[in-house]
Order: sequence, then C-alpha cells, then structure tokens
Amino acid sequence: MTQNNWLEKMNLDHPLVIAGPCSAETEEQVLKIAHDLAKTDATVFRAGVWKPRTRPGNFEGIGALALPWLQKVKEQTGLLTAVEVANANHVKLALEHDIDILWIGARTTVNPFAVQEIADALQNTDKIVLVKNPINPDLELWIGAIERIQKANIKNVGAIHRGFSTYQKTKYRNNPNWQIAIDFKNRLPEVPLINDPSHICGNRENILDVSQMALDLQFDGLMIETHHDPDNAWSDAKQQITPVRLNEITDLLKVRKSSFEKENSLKKLEVLRDEINEIDASLIQLLANRMAISQKIGIEKKAQNVAILQPERWNELLQERIEKGDKIGLAKGFMEKIYKAIHQESIKIQESVISGK
Repeated sequence: MTQNNWLEKMNLDHPLVIAGPCSAETEEQVLKIAHDLAKTDATVFRAGVWKPRTRPGNFEGIGALALPWLQKVKEQTGLLTAVEVANANHVKLALEHDIDILWIGARTTVNPFAVQEIADALQNTDKIVLVKNPINPDLELWIGAIERIQKANIKNVGAIHRGFSTYQKTKYRNNPNWQIAIDFKNRLPEVPLINDPSHICGNRENILDVSQMALDLQFDGLMIETHHDPDNAWSDAKQQITPVRLNEITDLLKVRKSSFEKENSLKKLEVLRDEINEIDASLIQLLANRMAISQKIGIEKKAQNVAILQPERWNELLQERIEKGDKIGLAKGFMEKIYKAIHQESIKIQESVISGK
C-alpha cells in the first residue's frame, strides 16, 4: 500500500478504517456510536457537522454545537476525530476544538476558490487533510485541489474516492469509475487513497463488495458511514450500517498481496500477460483498420453531401453489437461504452474528412 508519514505513524496492521454517522444528531447518539466503534477496527470517528445538501429543507447538520461532542469522543474512546469543512470558518472552529482530520467534500472540491480558502486557513498546520474527488469525473480538478493543500505547507494530505455523479441510473448512487482512482494513484502514489463505499453505493447491501474491490486495487483505507440505528438516521439512512455490521465486513475483507511470491505462479502470469499483449496488438490493428474504413466512408459522404450521423444505422449497429456481446458473456454496459467510444472516434475522423482538416 502507498503510505506517507501520517498513515505510517498510526502503525496499523490493517487498512485504515474511518467510521461514524453521516450526521452528528445528538450528543447521546454520537457517544453511543463512538463507544461501539471503539470495539471495532475503526481508528477514526467521522461525523458530519455541517451537511451540504442537494436541496434545501433537509437536515443540514447541528453545526458547531456538535464539535464539543467530538471532543468527548476523543477523550472517552481514544478515537481520532474527523469532520467535513467547506469554508474558512469551519476550519477555524474545527481547529479550536482540536479535530484531528478535516476532509473537503465533493461539492467543495469542484470550487478552486473554496479549496484555496480552506488551504489558506489551514496553512502550516499539522492536521490531516483529506480531499474527496469532485462530483464530476475530473481527475485534474481532484489533483489540483490536492496541490492547493500541499502548497499551503500541509504535509499530512490524503484523498477520498467517493464515486462520481452520472445522469445514467446504475446500481450505484455515485459511479465508482475505478479507472480515475487508478489514474490518481499513478499520478500521486505518495498520497494515501481511501475509499468511501457508502457514497458510492447509496445502500448498505453493496458496501462489502465495493470495499473489497477497493482493497483489491490497493486502496489504503475505507470511510464507512456507521450508525447505531441506521433506519432512523436523520440523513442518508439507506447507506449507513451498524457497528456490528462494520465488524462483520472488516472480518470478511481480504487484503491481497501486492505481487506474486512463488516463481511458478509468476511464470504462469508472464505467459498469460504475453497472450494479452498479442491480443491487444491484434485489437489495435483491427481498430486502425476500422478507422481507415471510416475515413473512406467520410470521403463518400463528402462526395454525396450526406450527413455524418445516420441515427437509424447507428442505433441498429449498437443494439446488434450489444446483443452479440451479451451472448458470449460480455456485459451490456461494457459493450455500450466500447462501441460509443469507437463511434465517437469514427465521427471525428469523418468530420475531419468533410471539413478538409
């Protein structure tokens, strides 16, 4: 796993677990959950104090009145504490109440002005600052937010992957889009990456599967919303689990080795990788051949003054390819993404032909 000093200093023998309610509701609720979590693998107690909501009229948090409750959590259980901050005033209040970890939410990450304000308020502090991915799938925006925090001389920085909004309905509340997280790890390998399966799933049923996927991709930890009475939580009830369930999940999770240790297994892997390399070479050549044909089609369309997009042909082709893929075990969503990407590139080539570029 990729770690830096703040995570290494925790000296954990398992991935970091940050857990706690979506919202701090009452002092009794906060302390009840915290004492239950102290018996689990959780190291950090999280609670939403200021809750940015999509629409007005929903519960938007207790506010600063809840911060002393988190101080009691630390005093009584020894758990570190974490809250979301969205502006300089939130930072000031969190620092005054000795909150250990501050995270920047997805809605704030999209706004460089807000991120800079938070960075300025935290300048030169030794607090741990975690940055959630922006709600839209924009890797540069996410990395830019991290860089703003780092340039404020904040050395204890991490990232949280909580999935991305999409107009298409899927089984996820926020599409994980794992490739963006992988690209993030490749770009910033020194920054610990934590997965938030609660916001990815939007339900408690799939949290185990998403958590395992994150560990399989060598994430450094998990942030899981946990409540002693999830069904009656004041916010995001469907995606919260009990501390007992958290224990069950962490017991079931498997931490994989980062590489093969046995020479025979490594040799088998090399043979299989060689096969993939050969198939990929064929795929690349086939795609090049297909695009060459698209170019010829573009020349014909230009000569006959025909529009590039032929909706009936395209819809028929897409449906046929999806059905063919489905019959041999290729997921419909995968086939749709592949052919939409191919179609987009074909359009681009034909447009270049017709425009003379």
